Amino acid sequence: MSELGALLRKARNEKGLSLDDIQELTKIRKRYLEAIESGDHSVLPGTFYVRAFVKNYSEAVGLDPDEVLRLYQHEVPAPAVEPTTEPIPVRKPRKVKSGASERLGKIGFNVVMWCFLILIVVVIWYFAFNKDNKSPGKVDDTKITENSNPPEPTTNTSAPPVSPTPPPPTKAPATVTFNSKVGNVDMYDIGPAGVNHKVELKVKGGRNWVGVQEGSKSGKKLYYTNVEDGEVLTFDLTTRLYINVGRADFTEIWIDGVLVPDGDRSSSKQLLINPLMEEGAQGEDGASGGETEGGGEAPDSITGE
Repeated sequence: MSELGALLRKARNEKGLSLDDIQELTKIRKRYLEAIESGDHSVLPGTFYVRAFVKNYSEAVGLDPDEVLRLYQHEVPAPAVEPTTEPIPVRKPRKVKSGASERLGKIGFNVVMWCFLILIVVVIWYFAFNKDNKSPGKVDDTKITENSNPPEPTTNTSAPPVSPTPPPPTKAPATVTFNSKVGNVDMYDIGPAGVNHKVELKVKGGRNWVGVQEGSKSGKKLYYTNVEDGEVLTFDLTTRLYINVGRADFTEIWIDGVLVPDGDRSSSKQLLINPLMEEGAQGEDGASGGETEGGGEAPDSITGE
């Protein structure tokens, strides 16, 4: 196995991904991925595809593709250089104005000027002629009689007073409380109970791999691919969410405006977000809303106040 293949395989194992998962993310055939890990580039269709496949593989496991190609350039064939030729500038022939064209231009200009003057004279004559032929306005000869009925007074019907609508109830601020750490997974309890919370994942600083699953690592996949820089993913926190990011420093996790601490480091991070439920209510996994997997009261708490 080559050094490059060992690096890619180690990064893939750290994320808990199989070659089938990488094939699904990068759309590269599995046998090509196995060839990259073993260092047998003769299986790949060409030198261009070697660099492209290594770059896509690196992005899928959270590595910097340009840095990987730079460090292991002795294993990856260099791209083919195409000869470039500079275009020879072609001078456009200068247009030579003939004497005939200049004379025609002067004649056209004079014709336009005379037409403009004639148009002004016609407009002035038209308005002056219509002003003299205007008929005097008619005088209103309507007779006012004593029997004319005065207008009836209008009654002011005021609309009934509208009672002001009460303001909507304010939503209690969210609380993010660290519960416990199980292996590499940090568990957080989200309160208050009985409130609909919203989770936002913001990718900043570069392309990042994000996986979101219901309940646990083996739960239903809600999102499982790379996210471009600047994108925001939103999820309703109605049940536990297992969140796995390729680089914690490229991802911010917010719950109702409260930032969840994820270590802000250049390696991967796994979190389990648990929404608290009202007393007596049972979640989908059968756990009471007031209890957490780690047990006991957690010392660290973050609120949205």
